[in-house]
Amino acid sequence: MSASSERPLVVVLAAGQGTRMRSPVPKVLQPLCGRPMLAWVLDQARSLDPERVALVLSPGGEAILEGLEAAGERTGAGEELTVVTQPEARGTGHAVQCCVDVLRDRPNAPVVVLYGDMPALSEATLERLVAARPAGGLSLLTAVPPDPMAFGRIVRDGEGRVVRIVEERDATPDERAIREVNAGVYCLEAGLLVDCLARLDDDNAQGELYLTDVVADVASRGLGVAALVADDHREVQGVNTLAQLAHARDIVQERVHEVHLAAGVRIEDPSTTTIDYGVTIGRGTTIFPCTVIRRGVAVGEGCEVGPFTHLRVGTALRDGAQVGNFTETKNATLGEGAKAKHLTYLGDVTVGARSNIGAGTIVANYDGTHKHTTTIGERAFVGSGSVLVAPSEVGAGSLTGAGAVVPRGTVIPPGEVWVGVPARRLRARD
Repeated sequence: MSASSERPLVVVLAAGQGTRMRSPVPKVLQPLCGRPMLAWVLDQARSLDPERVALVLSPGGEAILEGLEAAGERTGAGEELTVVTQPEARGTGHAVQCCVDVLRDRPNAPVVVLYGDMPALSEATLERLVAARPAGGLSLLTAVPPDPMAFGRIVRDGEGRVVRIVEERDATPDERAIREVNAGVYCLEAGLLVDCLARLDDDNAQGELYLTDVVADVASRGLGVAALVADDHREVQGVNTLAQLAHARDIVQERVHEVHLAAGVRIEDPSTTTIDYGVTIGRGTTIFPCTVIRRGVAVGEGCEVGPFTHLRVGTALRDGAQVGNFTETKNATLGEGAKAKHLTYLGDVTVGARSNIGAGTIVANYDGTHKHTTTIGERAFVGSGSVLVAPSEVGAGSLTGAGAVVPRGTVIPPGEVWVGVPARRLRARD
């Protein structure tokens, strides 16, 4: 096996139109655990510490970069990322041919080919693939899925050596019976790849330039081809439909959960829990079933979240805060030990430490045109069924009675009891 002293080049093929998605959103921008699918693949590329990443897009690909940036993802444009346009869809081989100007300047650098619709590929598998490359040869990723349909088959000789890949449409019945399939992920030196690309032809069922033909070319030269079989065949599943996107999400979500579990977060039922990429959760926190935590949320230590809770972007729970059954938050900060346990909406609000938000409370933050903020001080008690119309303020240690409606612009001073519709001062709080 060979280890190059040069940093690798990575080619990411992302020019597919994704028509089978039946969605106005471009395929590689489909959301997956809180970020565009392509962002997961660019992370795969960056995990290899590449000298450069060539991202192959179809014409109009600037919309893909804009979509990544709008989602808060760094593109690296002008740094490690080079955008390459594939002017017409002539196959994977042609897509990589479009990157020749990036590749030819560093002929001895290893090149790794990835796909913008393969988000579940793990960094560990990629590292093994690079390490498996024979000196002067090629390594490729394969898998043995339960159903090999639509994948290219790995053809080996009598001694078990990979000699070529045959696409499904070009395969004979015997070749279709082969269970080992090609994932399309390769590693080989740039100079060898450029030379092989120049020899591709379109004599096949689809009339396209197949990147898979590079494998047969390398094998025929006796340069060595090493096949690495993925431990989990699900890693190599491409995403072409919304059903496949859902399957990929299962894998990625499982990995997100594993990170939090290893950090000391108790997730009572991972199968019913959604936690997006980029969420921070402190140790000792418990996430109860049927909870959704979206990107842009920070949860402290020793908190309780759920069941049936939805934490949306901008939510921050300080240590010991508790948010429970059928409670939704957005742009909400709950101080240490604050509680909102039942049937509550908290939007654009700051809740002070040790305050209690009663069941059925609504913070009415939207007037139909603009969002407004509400402040609830420390140790406040908001009675069940209260409606706080923003902007408004509930002072520290104050209390609203059950069913109180606090009008817009109201400031409840610290330590007072307010009741009624509209709410009025009743007395000082005991």
